[in-house]
Amino acid sequence: MSDDHIPVEPVPDFSSLSARAGGPLSLVVSDVDGTLVTRNKELTPAAIRAVADLHAAGIAFTAVSSRPPLGMAMLVEPLKLAYPMGAFNGGTIFMPDRKILDEQTVPLEAARTAIAIMREFGADIWVFSGDKWLVTNPDGAYVPREMRTVQFKPTVVASLEPYIGKAGKIVGSSTNFDRLRQCEAAVQQMVGQAATARRSQNYYLDITPPGLDKGSAVRSLARMMNVPLQEVAVLGDMANDLPMFAIAGLSIAMGNGSDEVKSAADAITDTCDDDGFAKAVAQFILPRARNKAG
Repeated sequence: MSDDHIPVEPVPDFSSLSARAGGPLSLVVSDVDGTLVTRNKELTPAAIRAVADLHAAGIAFTAVSSRPPLGMAMLVEPLKLAYPMGAFNGGTIFMPDRKILDEQTVPLEAARTAIAIMREFGADIWVFSGDKWLVTNPDGAYVPREMRTVQFKPTVVASLEPYIGKAGKIVGSSTNFDRLRQCEAAVQQMVGQAATARRSQNYYLDITPPGLDKGSAVRSLARMMNVPLQEVAVLGDMANDLPMFAIAGLSIAMGNGSDEVKSAADAITDTCDDDGFAKAVAQFILPRARNKAG
């Protein structure tokens, strides 16, 4: 663990979960943006029904996202979420009531290095620390989109420097997708294992704590919920979803996903705007639960 590791209380006991699940797939972990919600950041009625169907079949459901915990609050009530969730690409594990179970931050020097490189590539820099989203440029191209996504406003500051030592995530946003892809490679090369650099969207480059990603988040969630990894299904669309694709028993790529993600998936569903999540649940996940039950 890094020096930024924050001690937490013992996690709740979910030891009876897998016994209740009772099927070949006991847990579904979904990405949020581009997967569970539409491009307009909406949960469709079909997605809500699909999660209810999972609950009814005894299959647990949760989400892992690059969003901060507060930005995932909009999922809790409509989806009746009850199990631990992952934010900041796995850097924070928390309960639906936002009680933190585990939290790490980006090491200060790695954060400074990443920010310097992203600025060289012309990216607009944001810092997420706890429930705060900190920006120096409120007129950035993607600020309105992010406000719609996380459903809260940024805090405008004169400098990010006082906050980067406590960052759960640092984001470089850019309208130049090719340039941001090159920036991702440059940041990875310079920070090495001191932080994780992955694009969560074509326009967002996320810098998150070292050694943690959506794969490590799925491992932690499955362990907490007493579910073997081979009984976990995951859904996603972008490169930051690949670590969880590599370890899950079933990986499903969205129709709007990148070619890299599709090639790594066990199955491909429709796009997020055409209820691909709900279709994947019906086509690939629920039948396995019913087969085991029968």
